[in-house]
Amino acid sequence: MLTYIDRIQLAVHDRAKATETFRDLLGAEVSGEDGVKLLGARRTVVQAGISEFELLQPDGDGLVQQHLDQWGEGIFAAGFSSPTLSALCSRLTEHSVTWREEGEQVFIEPDQTPGMRMVLSPETQRSSVGLISFVYEATNLIDDHEAAAAFYAESFGLDASRFSPIESGQYGYTGQLTLFDPPARLDRIELSQITDPNGAMGRFKEKRGQSIYMCYVETPDVGAIVERLKKREARWAGRTDDPNPEGIFIHPTSLHGTLMGVSRTNLAWRWSGRPELAGQPA
Repeated sequence: MLTYIDRIQLAVHDRAKATETFRDLLGAEVSGEDGVKLLGARRTVVQAGISEFELLQPDGDGLVQQHLDQWGEGIFAAGFSSPTLSALCSRLTEHSVTWREEGEQVFIEPDQTPGMRMVLSPETQRSSVGLISFVYEATNLIDDHEAAAAFYAESFGLDASRFSPIESGQYGYTGQLTLFDPPARLDRIELSQITDPNGAMGRFKEKRGQSIYMCYVETPDVGAIVERLKKREARWAGRTDDPNPEGIFIHPTSLHGTLMGVSRTNLAWRWSGRPELAGQPA
């Protein structure tokens, strides 16, 4: 009942500055301005690729202000689309997952999931803009990846037989990718169970518990984003030493507290159970 990772919500101090950052780095364009009473926030929505990023600035006391007070700027929630949102909400209720609704969106608190705040939106078709193609992954740090996988499959109507096991000695985790519709799309939640408490992911998990860690986007031209990062003197790390690397990580200090992975088109199939689909770099 989930089709895409359709957006990422960020808690930011200044929507105008965050908009400028997304415009400069990803070629994003503003697609809307409004407020979200449930979150106590004013919102600027920017589109990059076919995905949206909701830049949430506190409008008095509320959940966004609480996030900023506790953790600073960064990812507030992962957003998913469904073509049958009302039916999905009924399913959530049947599985004792509570939710709240405002406008056309449904909001789920992290205490109802394995630590990941979620926002659900009706499936919408968009023409791509900017330098990325889409967001395809949100990383959920969890205590038990098998229990988390069962929760997402049962509560959100996902097919667990399509999930793909993952493991990384380099980054210190084991887990699963809850692929929604492989091999048509990469969209998924990465369920990462820490195996190295001293690594970056392990330290984050120790500090925040079960939570959202990062997001991943795809682009046909990693080099173009690298050039924009260099122009802003922003921090990033490459997967390789190639001048046009296949993938990079944008440091949270460069993107308002958000750790963002960037991979070239189809590269992520290498670690998503179908390496034959990864193709070769341009």
